[in-house]
Amino acid sequence: MTKKIKLTVEGMHCASCAGNIERSLKKIPGLKSASVSMMTRKALVEADDNVSEEAMKQAIARAGYKVSKIEN
Repeated sequence: MTKKIKLTVEGMHCASCAGNIERSLKKIPGLKSASVSMMTRKALVEADDNVSEEAMKQAIARAGYKVSKIEN
C-alpha cells in the first residue's frame, strides 16, 4: 500500500533548490516518487506505508530546508 503526502517546504529560492530536495528525498528506501515545486513551495511524495514522515523531514533537513506543514 502506498500513501501520498504533501509537504510544505520553507527556504526554497530556485529550481536548483527543488532539485536538491528531490534528490535527497529519493534516497529514502520505499519512496516511490518525489516532485518538488519551487513555485508552490510544496513537495508531493508517494511512498510505501512504512516510510515515516520523520524520515522525509530529515531528508529535507539534510538538503538544508525546513518542513513547515505535512498534509496526508
